[in-house]
Amino acid sequence: MTTGKDTLKVWNFGAGPSVLPTSVLEKAQRDLLNYDGTGMSVIEISHRSKTFQKLMDETTSNLKTLLNIPSNYRVLFMQGGGSTQFSAVVFNLLAHKGDRNAPVDYLVTGSWSQKASEEAKHLGANVNIVFNTKKETGSYTSVPPKENWKLTGSEAAYVYYCDNETVHGVEFDSIPEIDPNVPLVCDMSSNILSRQVDVSKFGIIYAGAQKNMGPSGVTIVIIREDLLNRPSIENQSNPTWPIPLMFDYKIQADNDSLYNTPPMFSIYGVALVLEWLLELGGISAIQSINERKARKVYDVIDKYDIYKCPVDEKVRSKMNIPFRLTTEELESEFLKGADSLNMVQLKGHRSVGGIRASLYNAMPEEGVEALVQYMEQFAKSH
Repeated sequence: MTTGKDTLKVWNFGAGPSVLPTSVLEKAQRDLLNYDGTGMSVIEISHRSKTFQKLMDETTSNLKTLLNIPSNYRVLFMQGGGSTQFSAVVFNLLAHKGDRNAPVDYLVTGSWSQKASEEAKHLGANVNIVFNTKKETGSYTSVPPKENWKLTGSEAAYVYYCDNETVHGVEFDSIPEIDPNVPLVCDMSSNILSRQVDVSKFGIIYAGAQKNMGPSGVTIVIIREDLLNRPSIENQSNPTWPIPLMFDYKIQADNDSLYNTPPMFSIYGVALVLEWLLELGGISAIQSINERKARKVYDVIDKYDIYKCPVDEKVRSKMNIPFRLTTEELESEFLKGADSLNMVQLKGHRSVGGIRASLYNAMPEEGVEALVQYMEQFAKSH
């Protein structure tokens, strides 16, 4: 990312908060003191003002355009990051089911889906682990074939999965096929807006903005409207399970995400990123770019014995590429050399080590080329 002629050019491969488009940052810089002719910063205006409502409406509209969101879905702007949604999903969808004891299915392919399943258990939900690749294979590096899944079926309140595991670099190559009468819930925090997706296949999609959509502070929830409904108290087998106000999707929807003061600057940042994507040509355009960027890095990894990507080729992430070198000493040398070339935040997650290159939408191809050239040179010199 280049922020100006007098500033340092740095290629930020961090997994989140992620790189943002330079044009977005420049626009935010200009607006910081005077947003939309108000004479005030976007972080100073009232969230009840017509100016901010216009921003919310335009942001929602642009997201619906980019993702082709059907008319029977609502877009919510919530706080607390993706981790808060681990709880919100449980509260809301068991209330919709009308049975606190209904089973909930979790597909566990990495640390984030594992954390989500643990939170559901912590809240007392009847959790069914459809599969856990680490327990079954020793590592989070794959997605098992459908015939090995242990889905509950139509009795489940929902089926949950994480589309792209940021830490382990596992990304589903297709939408899981489940009972059509069961809501499919997906955490798309690290790959939303990176490729085309059929929203109509899902009950809920949520994504923390800070990995591929904007600055941290806001989480986008896309929910099918019928899931906001709850059966009457008389029909609930266990009605004594209140939903905390700030976790309640219906309250958020009824108040157009303005039940309390929303994360205004974060929403503004998302608005700018959506405008940037539309100007770029939309999801089909960025998907082609992302596929090309990822292919360049994986080609180098597969070309040299010094590198190894642990993830099964079919489910390799295009957003987060983890890889190892033959020794930890070489990894330290690699990271030191990258840092000297202003390629930063390439160190793998603390739980797995190694190297991780995050190639989010805003990472320019020029930055990927710089990384690929360095990887080539490092391999040839070792």
